[in-house]
Amino acid sequence: MAQSQATCQQDSALTLRPASDVMRLPALGASFAHRLSFKRTLIRALHSQKAEMWLHEVALDEEGFGHAVLVMPFYGKEYALIAYSRPLDDADRTDRVIATAWDASFCLFDGIPSAADIAQLSDEVTHQEAGQYHEKVMTLSRANKSVRLFAHVVESLADGQQPDHDKIAAIGYLMRTTAVYGNGKFGIADRDVIKDYPGLDGPFRAEMLTVYLIREFTFLLAEHVAKARGGAQASRLHPVMRRNLGVGNSTGLGMAPFLIHHPNLLHSWIMVRETAIARTRQQATLSAEEQQAYRRLADRVQAHLDQWQVDDAGYQAIIRQLRHDWATLRTVIDDYLAAPYPFDGLVTYASPLGDDFQALMASFIMEYQSDICDGLEECMTQARAPLLEPAMTMSQLHNIIQRHYQWALAIDTSHPDARRQFWYVSEEKLEPRLGDATKEAGQDKEMPFAIAHYIAEVMAQMDSLGPDATVAELLLRYPQSRFIVRRLQNTAHFPYAEIAGNLVGAECRPIDLLRCKLSFFGASKFDPRSDRWTRITMFQGAPSATELSDPDADDWAFWVVSPPVSLNAEMA
Repeated sequence: MAQSQATCQQDSALTLRPASDVMRLPALGASFAHRLSFKRTLIRALHSQKAEMWLHEVALDEEGFGHAVLVMPFYGKEYALIAYSRPLDDADRTDRVIATAWDASFCLFDGIPSAADIAQLSDEVTHQEAGQYHEKVMTLSRANKSVRLFAHVVESLADGQQPDHDKIAAIGYLMRTTAVYGNGKFGIADRDVIKDYPGLDGPFRAEMLTVYLIREFTFLLAEHVAKARGGAQASRLHPVMRRNLGVGNSTGLGMAPFLIHHPNLLHSWIMVRETAIARTRQQATLSAEEQQAYRRLADRVQAHLDQWQVDDAGYQAIIRQLRHDWATLRTVIDDYLAAPYPFDGLVTYASPLGDDFQALMASFIMEYQSDICDGLEECMTQARAPLLEPAMTMSQLHNIIQRHYQWALAIDTSHPDARRQFWYVSEEKLEPRLGDATKEAGQDKEMPFAIAHYIAEVMAQMDSLGPDATVAELLLRYPQSRFIVRRLQNTAHFPYAEIAGNLVGAECRPIDLLRCKLSFFGASKFDPRSDRWTRITMFQGAPSATELSDPDADDWAFWVVSPPVSLNAEMA
């Protein structure tokens, strides 16, 4: 893996975009996957290790029901995906995370599972909340088939044919996960247990490896059923068709609070991305070969946008505008690529074109800058929790608010719409929810996300003390303000830690939070089903397990679904 040019300390020679611009909710909600997204760094790590997946066991019947164990050696250690496939009535198939039955369930296992391990977990994974797990289980996931596409792929392969390109492009995955659990949930291994395991030190690395191996299982499952039906005439998926297929996912409100609960981790993710952008903008010139690579990438981005179709009218309008603006850019991009400081010029070009175009441009310019970007992912972890500084004076605290929280001061907290919504955890399902304060009870159980309102309250409290009074004195009088004071002090050290938006206002769209986090996962083709949940695709375009050592294994950003140049229906 390439090493970054600096440590995880901020490079004083770089000018980063200010948090007041970057951390706005609309800006976060426009984020695209990029070179340092977690799925990309996983594939590069697997590539660097020349990893070769192998099958420990395949015990599937003719309909594909049973189990299989896929093993991925990684930095000298073996990790196994135990995949369970079961019959499922259509009436029981749902994207909801609270589902109680699934087409498939998965455990990422530390080492090679024994027959007893496989048998024991086979029963546990059928229980939504009550399964019993242990630290050898590193992640737990469930998924459902994309029924029509899975059936089409199996039928095509059984007949010795490849699936229809248009059908693949319209959906893009054979299975869609409802959740991928990690970090100690249900008794599985806590993050502290696995964070030093070889290859799993990066953010959400175990979860990303799980999803990648689930993708491999979907290929195995489809080909297995096709072989059972078609016999000797059955074909395997063409390598390009494998690349065309990713893993789907449905993500809702449950993911949104993570960014608020982990401010310093959010800061680290954003800081790394902004550092990569700033370094890229400092590139003085591009060679003729590099210019040509970016011209080809610009064409690919256009085709990718053309294939991105959603049902939501508002989101589709944004995509249409992106297509139009990108097409306009392509008419002049040669001039920018040939000019001094080409990427700085492209960022300047993008600045008046809105958050979505700016986010797309940021991902575009970073794509082939491996020498200055790769290695920065090592800085994406942040162990420090917000700390209280009791000796800070009211004057110093006031300066922090003025410097970092102008967005909060601009909110009229007395307006009814400024606190129209509230976040809480459902007692029945133990999942985050968003309530309407004008219609629903339960505000006494709300999560502490009304940051602007807490700031207004603490400023009134500060006014009752002199400028030289300390935080310790403030909290002796107003102990309920400990949370917000500590958060304010933390932002002085980690400016990207705070989302610059009213998370309880009527205008808050949770999908902005979801897209921000999912972009760091590496999600593509966001397909909002409301402002509270979205479907996405993961690993579409990624090399399959047999291609991880290929020289071009990392060149799959903005993947375009296309048929192979030639199809061999008699693949072994």
